[in-house]
Amino acid sequence: MSENNFVDYVKIAFKSGKGGRGSTHFYRDRLTAKGGPDGGNGGRGGHILLRGNSQLWTLLHLKYRKHISAGAGEGGGANNRSGGDGNDEVIDVPIGTIARDAETGEVDFEITEEGQIHVLLRGGKGGQGNTNFKSSTNQSPRYAQPGEDGNEAWKILELKVLADVGLVGFPNAGKSTLLSVITAAKPEIANYPFTTLVPNLGIVPYRNYKSFIVADIPGIIEGAHSGKGLGLRFLRHIERNSLLLFMVPADSKDIAEEYTILLNELKQYNPELLDKKRILAISKSDMLDEELKMEIAASLPDLTSIFISSVAQLGLTELKDLLWKNLNETENA
Repeated sequence: MSENNFVDYVKIAFKSGKGGRGSTHFYRDRLTAKGGPDGGNGGRGGHILLRGNSQLWTLLHLKYRKHISAGAGEGGGANNRSGGDGNDEVIDVPIGTIARDAETGEVDFEITEEGQIHVLLRGGKGGQGNTNFKSSTNQSPRYAQPGEDGNEAWKILELKVLADVGLVGFPNAGKSTLLSVITAAKPEIANYPFTTLVPNLGIVPYRNYKSFIVADIPGIIEGAHSGKGLGLRFLRHIERNSLLLFMVPADSKDIAEEYTILLNELKQYNPELLDKKRILAISKSDMLDEELKMEIAASLPDLTSIFISSVAQLGLTELKDLLWKNLNETENA
């Protein structure tokens, strides 16, 4: 997906509709000059609704919509006719979209399924017509309720990419290259940091027409959890991954230390990320002989690891088998 077309954060001023005013009408016809009250109720104001749409992968369509309002309810009419409800504003968003209050940061809800609908802001209630205020001591009430005002609020919509496997690693760890080799995705690849500026998704074909989704998260650097580099902006996408594939290149000065730094960044951002299943892939391993591999393996952290090379196509079938096995263990746990 083009960098310019990927939008995962928008801040919008929403306003639900005002309720319609109740009517103060009195019944009149040719034979009745002074009939009783028959003013109907006002209609409710329109809601602001979010609806899950699996055909959307970005919030791009909302990027330039800074103010969104729903319709006002209609006023009540004669003969106890209620006013029509205001038009709801239904906004389609990708699966994995979170709505939060811009002022407090509190999460309102998350859209997790196709067609799922949540009310972001409720419309104002319609006012009651004068019919509702008739009593034995007040046969001709000449008042009715005004409609309630709609609700206004700045809301933040954030998208967390939904994928089975998240690739975690420093810039130039080979994540984009791996994604391009095992999927049909075509991320930008170059030998400089932060080539990947947005998350890239790819579908990995597996045996017997099965498949799973891999997300290449933009490179994390030490201090990403506090806002350095690009990590803070994209770390939230890792929260939606079932399995994390850490990638450290074979030419790293200290593979174990690099893995520890990456793990610490995730812990500082959200300790719950450490509960996810993790696999360590040593990329660019085509430069290693068997003796070096054994030496490196002896110093690796205590977790499942594998040596791979995307360029030389080494260990990729074994990697896909390992990912599939662990994904299914996660699902069946």
